[in-house]
Amino acid sequence: MGNKKIDYIISEIIDQYAYADSSDRPWIIGFSGGKDSTVLLTLVWMALQKIRSMPQPFQLRRPVWVVCNDTLVENPIIVNYVNEVLEKIKISAREQDLPIFVKKTIPRLEDSFWVNVIGKGYPMPNNAFRWCTDKLKIKPTSKFIMDKLAEDGEAIILLGTRSAESVTRARSIKKFDIKGKRLSKHPHQANTFTYAPIKHMLLEEIWYVVNTFKSPWGADNSELFGIYSDASADDYECPTVVTSKSHSSCGQSRFGCWTCTVVKEDKSMTALVDNGFDWLKPLLVLRNELEQERNDINIRMSTRRNGTEAINQMGTYKPTYRASILRRVLQAQKEINELNIKSKTKIELITNQELIAIQVIWSRDLFFDKKVSQVYNEVFNVKLTMENKTERQEKEEQLLREACENDNDDFNLIQDLIQLQRSKTLMVKKRGLQADIENRLDTFIKKKK
Repeated sequence: MGNKKIDYIISEIIDQYAYADSSDRPWIIGFSGGKDSTVLLTLVWMALQKIRSMPQPFQLRRPVWVVCNDTLVENPIIVNYVNEVLEKIKISAREQDLPIFVKKTIPRLEDSFWVNVIGKGYPMPNNAFRWCTDKLKIKPTSKFIMDKLAEDGEAIILLGTRSAESVTRARSIKKFDIKGKRLSKHPHQANTFTYAPIKHMLLEEIWYVVNTFKSPWGADNSELFGIYSDASADDYECPTVVTSKSHSSCGQSRFGCWTCTVVKEDKSMTALVDNGFDWLKPLLVLRNELEQERNDINIRMSTRRNGTEAINQMGTYKPTYRASILRRVLQAQKEINELNIKSKTKIELITNQELIAIQVIWSRDLFFDKKVSQVYNEVFNVKLTMENKTERQEKEEQLLREACENDNDDFNLIQDLIQLQRSKTLMVKKRGLQADIENRLDTFIKKKK
């Protein structure tokens, strides 16, 4: 592939940015750090540089937002790489005086993966119940787009999709294409249009750009190629430089959440472990365990979260199983940080905010047999508490124990009832507090009989 096709795409981007559209509607690029979004941003960046260098330069008044969605359960190797790249993009855009801005989105706390699985007992996703896509990916990005629409009225989303990726992708592109028009109406988002500058590029052409074009924001593209190479489960070797269609490449590898159980096997993670990234093995082992255990009726409640009867008695995970997942996630976090001694920063599989939210949900579900802090302390051999008690609170606890005549059952009951009230305050939802208290009292009375 020569530069003629690349020059044509860049010229088209220049025309669309500066001349075909006279509005200031912002451009939004969904950036994953993968090969396609990297090439898309590269060509847009080069187009802006050309506009800047014109004899009578067009004013670069249209902002270009590079939006990266972090599901909080991404492959750690990709997370580290993308974070470094995003920082380079921010610095280089500022130094080159280009209207390129970076925005990183994350799911709301109540939508995060572990809050739903460990906290609420959602079963691991599969094709029949793929709840994760909406909560982890669509909602965070949609919120950012809605915010932009509120400011600017309309927005244009630049897509790194390509017809050559798959038959399904080709059909999707063709379905929403408007003949003779570069922009298409977004199928789901009002006042939003899509633009796919690289939709006709082939896989080998994508790798040609990655391997022969210097990154305009100063990243090392060989690192990206190396990640794909290490994650490739294909039998052939990836060439060091892809310069023609006769070369094969490792571009078929797919990256995503390390927790993904929608696919039967995580080929990219398996390939990474096989290619020397031994420290990722605890994640692969845990992911495979959770996938295999998903449909075990012994770990499932007979009801859904809303209390209705579940199909085939396969409702949410039982609280004890949720606690076992938490233990294994924390254990995996401990193991990979011990194995990955070269890493400058510790990898966090689950955040402190998620741990607090999980404890709140467990209290609301009347699960008091295990506390999050107890599981954490057992794994890391520390003595941490979920709350920093004041001297007054410690004195109150002492008085309460004395009032209960050191009866642990009575003391724990009152502590649980207090925790229930606090959980309602934290979640800003007082509704149902009386019913929760009554249920806890009923449980206590049954145990006493």
